[in-house]
Parts: sequence; C-alpha cells; structure tokens
Amino acid sequence: MAKIVINRERRTAQYFIEDLGDGIGLEMVLIPGGSFMMGSPEDELERNHNESPQHSVTIQPFCLGKYPVTQAQWKAVADLPQVNRTLDPDPSRFKGENRPVERVSWYDAVEFCDRLSQKTGRQYCLPSEAEWEYACRAGTTTPFHFGETITPELANYNGEYTYGAGVEGVYRKETTPVGSFGVANAFGLYDMHGNVWEWCADHWHKNYERAPTDGSAWLDDNDNQIRVLRGGSWGAHPGYCRSACSLDFDAADFRVDNNGFRVVCAAARTL
Repeated sequence: MAKIVINRERRTAQYFIEDLGDGIGLEMVLIPGGSFMMGSPEDELERNHNESPQHSVTIQPFCLGKYPVTQAQWKAVADLPQVNRTLDPDPSRFKGENRPVERVSWYDAVEFCDRLSQKTGRQYCLPSEAEWEYACRAGTTTPFHFGETITPELANYNGEYTYGAGVEGVYRKETTPVGSFGVANAFGLYDMHGNVWEWCADHWHKNYERAPTDGSAWLDDNDNQIRVLRGGSWGAHPGYCRSACSLDFDAADFRVDNNGFRVVCAAARTL
C-alpha cells in the first residue's frame, strides 16, 4: 500500500472578530495577496474538464471567514433588518449552533452579506471562485491543502470512498461542528474540504477560457441562474473535495442540506 503523506504545520494568522451580538462573533482571517495557478494540472486524479486551462491569477489581500457560517451566526444576522429578501432564521436540517448553516440558496447567502454590511458599515460579500481556491490552497499545489490525499480523520465527507492512496473510513452522513477536526491550512482556515459546499459569487462557466486573472468574480451579462459551489460536503466523494473542484448549482430557492457558505470582507485593506 502506498504511503499516505499528510502535511501538518503550526502557523499564526492575523484576524478580527465581527461582533454579531449576544456573545456571537464572526472570525475573519486576513488572506495575504499573491499569485497562484488556478485549476488543476492534467495529471491530477479525478480532475474535471472545467478545471482547465490552468492560469495564473493575482489576488489582492482580503479577509475570509475562518469557518463556514454557523447556525448561530446565521440566526443573529437573520434577525437584522431586511435588505432585499426575507430569511428563515432556522433553515438547517442538521441542528446545532456551531454546525454550519445549510439549506440556504445563493440569494439567501447574498442577503446575509447585505444585512451584515448594513449593520457593520463594512463591505461583506461572497468570495469569488478565484479567491476561494487561492485561500483554500494557501500556497499549496496538491489536490488538498494538507497533501495528495484525504482521510475522514481530516475532513467530513463520504468516507466509504477513497482518493489516491487514501483509506476508507467513517461516513458520518451529517454535518459536523465547524473546526472540529482541528486541521487548518497555512492561512488559518478550517473546513475548506468537506462539511458543506460553499457558495461563490461567480456564474458557472464550462471552463476557464477567458476567465479573469485579477481575482474578481466572473459574471455574465445575462440572466444566468447557475452559480458556483466549492469545497465538497459531508455527502461528497473525496474527489469532489479537492482544492480545484467546482460544482454548478441553481442560485434560486432550491435548498439542499449540504450547501452553505463563508464570507469575504474588504477590511483587509485597512489592517
């Protein structure tokens, strides 16, 4: 059996905590600017055609949620004044204040960002697909930020399936509390692989031909309802949890119990 190589390092991260009231905070981690190769190389196991062509992208500094948005954070923001649409304060199937919120549409996630921006006076939004992958990789080029493979001891996915030299393990069949695996990447972010799929701002495209190279969201001028999800989920095969993997999904009110999100704040420019 091939040796499984998992990279573990201790690093510190710069961050701030957004006070949502009632003792609930939203931890935002500073992601430094830089350049990276977006997409997957042709020899990456289980890669998809939409991950090509690999291309260099330059990212400006930004702040990203340390974890996916939790149910406690969701409820706190859902209780704020409406901007464009109503929000269900308790949409999730798998209940728990520190579990990620799920069963939220792309439009729900945008409303969360709008309400949070209105409350704080700081601009919150969904990450672009490029920002998400850059933050997930944290300087790595392997399929996962911790190495060439993934195990159920490192992330929450369907452990009945394997990737590369990985081994079978537990299939939890539900979300887990954020950060519960204790595995952060070099930027200090948790749960970037598995647990819940995470909405991005971009419209879906079949490949990266003519994709932006400045880290901005790739948006169409038409009524394209299909948006991008990243990161895999508790129910996903491990190959879908790779750093480069993306999924297309309807932005409208079709809710499923493995779609969540994390938020971006432009406050990095003032730190």
